[in-house]
Amino acid sequence: MGEPAPVMDDATRKKGTGVFFQSPEAEQSARSPLSEPEPKRLPSPFSSAADFAGIVRQQQGMVFSIALHFLRDRQAAEELAQDVFLHLHQHLASLQSPEHVTFWLRKVTSHRCIDYARRRRRSQVSLDDVPELAAETATRDPLLSRRLKQLVASLPAKARVVVILRYQEDLTPVEIAEVLAMPVATVKSHLQRSLALLREKVVRVIGGARI
Repeated sequence: MGEPAPVMDDATRKKGTGVFFQSPEAEQSARSPLSEPEPKRLPSPFSSAADFAGIVRQQQGMVFSIALHFLRDRQAAEELAQDVFLHLHQHLASLQSPEHVTFWLRKVTSHRCIDYARRRRRSQVSLDDVPELAAETATRDPLLSRRLKQLVASLPAKARVVVILRYQEDLTPVEIAEVLAMPVATVKSHLQRSLALLREKVVRVIGGARI
């Protein structure tokens, strides 16, 4: 008697035909490879009317101050601040932390100020148009000086908001670059040119004090 024929499984039988047999489960796995799960976005910690009201109480002074120093018009600054907080209410769910809220408010306020200035460009004056004032005693905060406020208000819009963020909000050039979405080198250039222009007018008024 000859040796019994070896038992062949389905895969072995299919080899001769050039077709390799796979189970339905294996075929499904081959067609649908496992993919990395998408990272879940954390829910915003700000979801209620009380959260929004708390942010307004904490941040309205900062928003209004930036707008007022930039616009030099209390009513316009109030309207701009209201517009910023309305925009915040619409986007509150996208903010992830108190630091994110502060950054977002500075960014939106700064850009709204620049947009406002562009619409009101005809009312801007040049440095040479600002009248000379009597000598004043230099203060520790340059922006508290009426003279410097006038001169800062006469700067071009982007340079003006850079100066305000630097000397009022005490932001570094890197932080200003993040808020305004511009290169750090551009921020530093705005500061250098603006301070040179301000010194040219102020040095005669405050006896050579440095800004």
